[in-house]
Amino acid sequence: MKATIELQRDFFKEKKLFYKNDQLTVHLFRYSTGIEALEINNAHGKMIVLPYMGQIIWDLEFDDIDLKMKNMFRQPKKATNIVDTYGCFAFHSGLISNGCPGPNDQHELHGEMACAEMDRAWLEVTDTGIKVCGETEYVKGFGHHYLASPTVEMFADQTYVDIAMKVQNMAGVEMPLQYMCHTNYTYLEGAVMKQTVPDDVFSLRKSIPEHVKPTQKWLDYNERLLAGDEVLTTLNQSDMYDPEIVFFADQLSQYGTEVEFTMTSPNGVTLFTSFSTEELNHATRWLLYNEDQQVGAFVLPATCRPEGFLAAEQSGTLIKLGAGEERSFTVRTGKK
Repeated sequence: MKATIELQRDFFKEKKLFYKNDQLTVHLFRYSTGIEALEINNAHGKMIVLPYMGQIIWDLEFDDIDLKMKNMFRQPKKATNIVDTYGCFAFHSGLISNGCPGPNDQHELHGEMACAEMDRAWLEVTDTGIKVCGETEYVKGFGHHYLASPTVEMFADQTYVDIAMKVQNMAGVEMPLQYMCHTNYTYLEGAVMKQTVPDDVFSLRKSIPEHVKPTQKWLDYNERLLAGDEVLTTLNQSDMYDPEIVFFADQLSQYGTEVEFTMTSPNGVTLFTSFSTEELNHATRWLLYNEDQQVGAFVLPATCRPEGFLAAEQSGTLIKLGAGEERSFTVRTGKK
């Protein structure tokens, strides 16, 4: 059984119950900034989604554990660049370009999809859960033309969600494609990070993006990591993670068609992310700790490293979609 419920922007006013069954509820509301939001609750927790703003997942909470990074934003703000509203649990990074722009790149940080205005949004209710669905058509005169269809599903009795993105090239010529499922996980002091691939698959980022302002202490720590004098699999030196520490993992398909990454706190809380390496063959680990922002993003699944468009093109990891071609990506993430 599947039921479809079309959403309209004028449904979103003061917080109100929109849908309810035996296991799930959906509330609609509008932030004071004017941004529409829906909250889905199951027996374990809640998810807040911005259905018309890139289908950003603003909040995710299970068993009284807030899975989202500490940040400076009390609520989402209207923005076209993700850094102007960087308080969410997850967003879709890409799709023409992705990640931190290199010195000669022209794209915004994390690409055009992150805050894209959605043309349409709806809910799909099934026997197992509720899926938030959306579509946005990107089209430029003398430029690229694609249809992006993101979804996120909350299940009736589970502590995880499925985040997905489908991209179809609507143009008569090929288009470039870069994608990252950018999950901004909470920082858990003392947590151990593991995965179903070897630890040495991760390599420390050597480039320094424009937004990173190095200190000598940070540079010295990076040198120790590069030399192998220290390893970073446990979050126990938070004073070293400012500015951010970033690792890359490439060619994950050599370790199997499915991979899983976990972060387990000293009190036994385990957060996880799993995905197909046929869809997402690269991963990033992003760690940051200061007074304003604290992140333990133990894995960000992607099609390439997040070092910008030209870097992906030069490394041969830039995907090309032919005319009419589609590509889909799915990530399962949450609490074990």
